[in-house]
Parts: sequence; C-alpha cells; structure tokens
Amino acid sequence: MKKECIAMLLAGGQGSRLYVLTGEMAKPAVPFGGKYRIIDFPLSNCTNSGIDTVGVLTQYRPLELNSYIGSGQPWDLDGSTGGVHILPPYMGSKGGTWYKGTANAIYQNIGFIDLYDPDYVVILSGDHIYKMDYSKMVERHKEANAACTISVMEVPWAEASRFGIMSVDEQDMITEFAEKPKEPKSNLASMGIYVFSWQTLRKYLTEDEADPASENDFGKNVIPAMLRDGERMAAYRFAGYWKDVGTLESLWDANMDMLSPESGLDLLDESWPIYARSVNAPPAYLGAESQVTHSAINRGSELEGTVENSVLAPNVKVGKGARVSYSVLMPGTVVKPGAVVEYAILGENCSIGEGCQVGGTPESTAPSPWGLTVLAPECVLEDGKKVRPGVMLGRNGEEVSK
Repeated sequence: MKKECIAMLLAGGQGSRLYVLTGEMAKPAVPFGGKYRIIDFPLSNCTNSGIDTVGVLTQYRPLELNSYIGSGQPWDLDGSTGGVHILPPYMGSKGGTWYKGTANAIYQNIGFIDLYDPDYVVILSGDHIYKMDYSKMVERHKEANAACTISVMEVPWAEASRFGIMSVDEQDMITEFAEKPKEPKSNLASMGIYVFSWQTLRKYLTEDEADPASENDFGKNVIPAMLRDGERMAAYRFAGYWKDVGTLESLWDANMDMLSPESGLDLLDESWPIYARSVNAPPAYLGAESQVTHSAINRGSELEGTVENSVLAPNVKVGKGARVSYSVLMPGTVVKPGAVVEYAILGENCSIGEGCQVGGTPESTAPSPWGLTVLAPECVLEDGKKVRPGVMLGRNGEEVSK
C-alpha cells in the first residue's frame, strides 16, 4: 500500500553506558518518568505527527521491548493499513547478519520499506526524550527539495565536539558535516533524526553495502557520501526539549527535568500527549504518616514514608520512617521501613532492606562530579546495609565498576 511517509525506528542499541540497567533489556525499553519507557516518546511523536506506519528495528535483548510494543494499540499504531512492525535481523536465502550499523539496519529492511513505496522515510532513534512534530520536518524537506534533511539544535560551544556538527549556508542548507570534531566550525549538532527521499536513500544504502571498507553508518558513511556527491542536504532547526538519555547521569537529569516546569519537558500538555502501555494496578495509596513533596507518584504505589523530589514508577512501596529523595525508583521497587535512598536510580523490583542507607547527599545537586548510586533490577539489599554514594551494584548485590 502506497504511503507518502513511513518511519524507521532504530531500537536495537545495547545501551552499554547505562551499565546494569540494560543488562537484561534494550535501552529503549528502560523505564522513564514513572509511567513511561523511553521508546514511548518517538512512537508517540509518530502518532501525533500523522505517521501511521513504523518499523521498529530491534536486536539487543528484544524480548521486553517486543512484549511492550505488542500490536501498537497504546500508540494507535495497530491499523490494518500500516501500524507498528517489529523488524529483527533475519536469515534469508543469501544468508544474513546482525545489524552492522545504522545504515546496514535500514538496508536489511529495504524489502519492508518497498512494500509501502514511500516518497519519504523518517529515520529515528529509540533512546531520546523529546517531543517533535515530524510532519514539519517533512515539510521543510519538501520545500528545500532536499535528498536528506537532518534535525539539528544549537548546543553550547564547549560541548560541540561531542556531536556530529553541521555547517550551513544562509538558507540553512548543509555545506559540511564533521563527526565529533576537535575544533568545531559550528554549534549546530545533529540529533540523529533524518528525513530522506526514499529512492535516493535506497541508492546510497545499496552503494554503501557494496563498500567493504564502510562501517555502514549514517553519520560516518552515508551522509558524507551524499555531501561529496553534491546532494541537496537541508538542516531543520529544533528548539524544544531534547535529551539523549544514553548515560546514567542524563537519564537521571531527564527524570528530574520532568519535575521542573522550567525544563521544557511538559508531560501535561494535552495537545501533544505521550502515550504508554497502562499498568493494571490500583490507585496510589498515601498513608497517614506519609509526606510527599515535588514528586511523581504512579498507580499501585503504597507510601508510608517520606518522598521528595523523586520519580516513582508503578507498584513502588516506601515503608514507615523510610525516606526517598532526588531518586528514580523503577517499577516494583520496595524500600522497607527506616531505609534512606538519596540521589539514586533503583532498577525494577529492587528491594531495600530495613534501615539501609543507599547513596547520600552530594556537595552539589549535579550528579556528574561524583556519580549516582545505581542498583540493577532485582537487586536485594539485606537489612542495615550501607551503599556509599557513586557505587553501582549488580543484580546479586556485587559492586560493579564503570
């Protein structure tokens, strides 16, 4: 069936910089903001932008992600003429391999894209927290008569060397691209979101696959090749909230941003809802002695202690006399009576014993100078155990080095 535009969502990343949080699941499946998972954001953006056909390319530990997406019903992506499709690597008559890079992942799914014969393909990443109307980016692509349009945003000059950097002319057409340059010529950073004219991209993917020296990556190979050939490349400037939550610190930051009206991450905006798969749980219960301030609480939570400046996922329990502050507690976490959790991320179904001390108050509110305290999913701490600030524990409670 002919579609003007479809989306391809790259969701196979291992997320190694999230360490123990992604030991058993792909990064896009990591819980975020209490009720969400990271992949909810690009999927919701697609729905809100009018894109009803999405291919989700999975690879690393896909079970939880596949189960979560299901038929796509929570995002209204279960239509008979499009919908969401899980696309893992596969073996064909000519063999097959794991996805070798971002461009190779799309190349291996040329057959899927051709089924819809789209004019345009939007390439997305599954590990960013943001709201974007992709239809406006597609309009920019059309108006510029571009072969490729890349979403960019201005970053501080001091951080520019961490990104792929675009140089543009007075019409915001891209003249140069540099991957993580030591001396950047611009502070326009690529967000890893692309719109391609499909037939042009198809040609470049085929040529890239035939090059044995290629790393099969959009930023390293395909985009530089298009620039060398003089293809029209447009920049689309984005000025809203966007965060790559690929590190523990950035994941914690984004959760805290959700509690701050000034951050730009407004999840109460009814005009651009972020959809998620609902949890079947009773309403949150706040006991007579509980104290909750400046926090996000979700279904199934039972709170008898103190919670401040924190994000709690569904089915979290905080016992009497316990205190949770500046922390992110993922689904099913239990903090038993008298325990203290500060500046920490606790993975799903952690159990913090009575009187435990997890983390501690840093000298400043920014976690990066000293590191967060992070516990893997299913980690169980015996009563009275102390976990000093900046330590990371694995599933069995053993200390894990970064």
